[in-house]
Amino acid sequence: MGSEHLSGRSCRKPLGIQIIENLKGSRVSFKTHQSIVLIVTFFAYASYHATRKTTSIVKSALDPKSPDLGMNFVPLRLTNSTEANGPRRFSGVSGGGWAPFNGSDGTSLLGQLDVAFLSVYAFGMYFSGHLGDRCDLRIFLTVGMLGTGVFTSLFGVGYWGNIHNFYYFLVIQMITGLFQSTGWPSVVAVVGNWFGKSKRGLIMGIWNAHTSVGNIAGSLIASAMLSYGWGWSFVLPGLISAFVGLVIFLILPVTPESVGADREEDEYIFPNKSGDEEVEEPLLTPPVGDKAVGFIEAWKIPGVAPFAFCLFFSKLVAYTFLYWLPFYVSHTAIDGQYLSSEAAGTLSTLFDVGGVLGGILAGHISDRLDARAITAASFMYCAIPALYFYRSYGHVSLIVNAALMFITGLFVNGPYALITTAVSADLGTHKSLNGNSRALATVTAIIDGTGSIGAAIGPLLTGYVSAKSWSAVFSMLMAAALTAGLFLTRLVVAEVTAKIEESRSNRGAQEPSHLV
Repeated sequence: MGSEHLSGRSCRKPLGIQIIENLKGSRVSFKTHQSIVLIVTFFAYASYHATRKTTSIVKSALDPKSPDLGMNFVPLRLTNSTEANGPRRFSGVSGGGWAPFNGSDGTSLLGQLDVAFLSVYAFGMYFSGHLGDRCDLRIFLTVGMLGTGVFTSLFGVGYWGNIHNFYYFLVIQMITGLFQSTGWPSVVAVVGNWFGKSKRGLIMGIWNAHTSVGNIAGSLIASAMLSYGWGWSFVLPGLISAFVGLVIFLILPVTPESVGADREEDEYIFPNKSGDEEVEEPLLTPPVGDKAVGFIEAWKIPGVAPFAFCLFFSKLVAYTFLYWLPFYVSHTAIDGQYLSSEAAGTLSTLFDVGGVLGGILAGHISDRLDARAITAASFMYCAIPALYFYRSYGHVSLIVNAALMFITGLFVNGPYALITTAVSADLGTHKSLNGNSRALATVTAIIDGTGSIGAAIGPLLTGYVSAKSWSAVFSMLMAAALTAGLFLTRLVVAEVTAKIEESRSNRGAQEPSHLV
């Protein structure tokens, strides 16, 4: 019965899985299903981020006077200056931009597109998670990716349609943000369905590299297409997103039950010690007949609120770097010289590289310690001195700047990656749910949706604060990192207490053997 139902509904195997089984002449193994899930969802979310990065690359084409707020590989160069002091000056840029973004308020209009996208994305996340737990995630994710592809392409269509109405682009960005909000709750829920808790942190830490891969790939594709007209910088990533959406529809297995996979091969077990006897219990029970968990009920799951508010401040820091780091680097003298915006954009990728390693380390450490809160809080506290040293000593030399940027990315993105992946999957399968699997998308959406509000606020505040002082911006980021860690204090204390009690019980169990 489990092979014919998904969340209490009739479900057939995806057509792609059926074709693979027909060609093989045998059923697809559980491990193969897991590999398919990891690979397909990796490329799915990488394509989401690739379309998301496009706008920051095209900003220089829409408004040549605009500072590039994202990773920029476009050959827009700033005046090379050996003067460490004094204002930065922009040299001329080929082309006259694109109305209405090439006017005196062009930078402000482009900023409004960013805020509109992130705001709708954040609030849409709550609804997407709620819907995701009530329908077939394969269909839900497919619709999200196709919608993302269509509306990302429609933004580019403005180039050939000679559209200069700001509200056209604003509405397109808002609708794109709504479709993009379907992605994260869906992919985390699917991966959480297939991987047990014991190695979930490490696996998801590696898998979470899709964010950085998507950012870099989106930057390279968009910048390469600019020479053919900025419209192609949106259309090509949009087509890629739509294509991956079709792959999702054809091959993605949402749960083991949906494809009749044997859970005996899975690691969906965790030890429950009762006396001297270790009992193996399933982390998730078959979802047939489960009732989807409500929005308010999901908030009440122990740990959801602290991690959600922690992520609010964690993503505030991370997205401030995402949108402003290249601009900061190109406007800060390093060893007495300023970098071109192309060089600054290239250098800023080290923050993403550090983030990949940080996500893997945070996941692995939290698995080994079985302590998600301790790991996340520790990384956030370590991010504070990392931010301080980067601001204070990043100007010394290019090597020092690169090293400190890498370390900052490691500590800033480590807990961000851990909370949005392994922690969300853990809480979506919390023991208080009594084995009900239909809370994964809702919990993931609550945590990442709350974090995404911080992601929208951080870059917006930075735009105002940086006009007065970059030191004030870094003070704001350090305060945010501290606050993020403090939100986990109660959970950290609980984990430490549990570790102490476990250590005492282990010592108590060993003492009789010494007496014999």
